[in-house]
Amino acid sequence: MAFEKILIVGFGTMTGAMVDGWLKAGVPASRFEVYHPRETDVAHGLIVHNQWPTKKFDAVLLGVKPYMIDDIAADLGRLLGPDTVLLSVLAGVELNSYSDRFPHAGGIVRFMPNLAAALCKSPNALIGSGLSEGARCSVSELANQIGTAEWIEDEAQFDLVTALAGSGPGFVYRFMDALAAGATDLGLEASQAGRLAVAMVEGAAALASASDYSPGELAQRVASPGGMTQRGLDVLDRDAALKDLMTECLRAARDRGVEMAAEARQNG
Repeated sequence: MAFEKILIVGFGTMTGAMVDGWLKAGVPASRFEVYHPRETDVAHGLIVHNQWPTKKFDAVLLGVKPYMIDDIAADLGRLLGPDTVLLSVLAGVELNSYSDRFPHAGGIVRFMPNLAAALCKSPNALIGSGLSEGARCSVSELANQIGTAEWIEDEAQFDLVTALAGSGPGFVYRFMDALAAGATDLGLEASQAGRLAVAMVEGAAALASASDYSPGELAQRVASPGGMTQRGLDVLDRDAALKDLMTECLRAARDRGVEMAAEARQNG
């Protein structure tokens, strides 16, 4: 089966990026409709419902703020029958929080992309409950169209996966910015340093993606003993400071997801 009709509830930055990617991948715009309580235009001329629609959809893609779930639960619940799958991109809201609110849905999926979905380059973390095999295949198809589908079997790991693959671009951007700022401090013109940092990371990421070597192995392969690259790596590797910093960064992001899940359970 394929999801021929998908209603988007909460057309924001993330769900908009996902639609951009699906259209880029060749999915017809006619498969997507939007619910928005006020008159508004959305990208790609998608059909917008200002009242909750009464017709059925194969899937509903939920992208509202987590605190809004209870405000829309009654109306949304009327759309979620046994033939409609709920896909949610909300961080920190667990499957049980959805199943408690929407017990009649034909399956529930936490679907965590990042903004590279717009370029069909997002790693998409997925975990579901109550899905038929056909529905699971349809979810995988949607995820693979905007990047890759990565099914997570243990929900206890989902916040960590979200921290890595969902929040990770923010950490990479900060690293790129720090590289450029460091070069600027050492005398390079700021805009040129920024361009070089972005182009370098783009090429390095493409090479890592295409290579049979792990990133750690690639770092060693580009570093000659006693050379410039190795001298810089020695600074990053000193006392495992970079690894420890990234562990702390991921832990903080993961733990915030755990806190958000607790808040959602309390409000449910």
